[in-house]
Amino acid sequence: MNLIRIIRTYILRKARVMQKDKILKKELEVIKDKNFVIVSDNCWGGEVYQWYKKPYNTPFVGLGIYGECYIKLLSSFDYYMGLELEFKPQTETIHPYKFKEEYYPLGVLGDIEIHFVHYDTQEDAKDKWNRRTKRMLEVNDKNDFFFKLCDDWKAEKKHFKQFHELPFKNKVSFIPDNKRYFDDHAHIAIYERNRKNKITVPNGVGCFKISFLYFDLSQWLANSKIKRTD
Repeated sequence: MNLIRIIRTYILRKARVMQKDKILKKELEVIKDKNFVIVSDNCWGGEVYQWYKKPYNTPFVGLGIYGECYIKLLSSFDYYMGLELEFKPQTETIHPYKFKEEYYPLGVLGDIEIHFVHYDTQEDAKDKWNRRTKRMLEVNDKNDFFFKLCDDWKAEKKHFKQFHELPFKNKVSFIPDNKRYFDDHAHIAIYERNRKNKITVPNGVGCFKISFLYFDLSQWLANSKIKRTD
């Protein structure tokens, strides 16, 4: 990413923070009382609810799911979401990657792993997962569900292809501009990089903070339309 782009991104992000009240009011007028559900492979979805000051209508908050597990979960979404959340030791993970060395609860839904990286205890993770899952399941129309994928949790080319082939109406994915796998309006190339590894898109929080540079989130949630802004 060149210096001009870096400076522009910095200025636009600062302006969005400084004008948050004005921008938020305008975006909430678009969304109105839409009772949306965000299903995300990392913290991106939680940031959406925080930005709009809405309760979490989803259990996919404060956690991460590796690409392979995420696609498997989405492919049989109703089945997996009907399973009881259980836990296993971190050392028994099926994935060769470590998100962090420190302890965090490692949940499982059948053969799907849920990495509760922002929780301290299994009890807290399960309590919030169950309460938020119940809230999510009260939204009956799957057209009010919005699914997001990026490569922060090792999603690969095949996972992005499978993701966009899923029968859900609302899908968006983020990928570094030099790794863009195919031409799709909802497969968005990101110029910014993860600060630590430099090769993936920013983590969930960071990716949310730059999402507005690429598409209109409020229009997506309100009208199921990907309106590009880049």
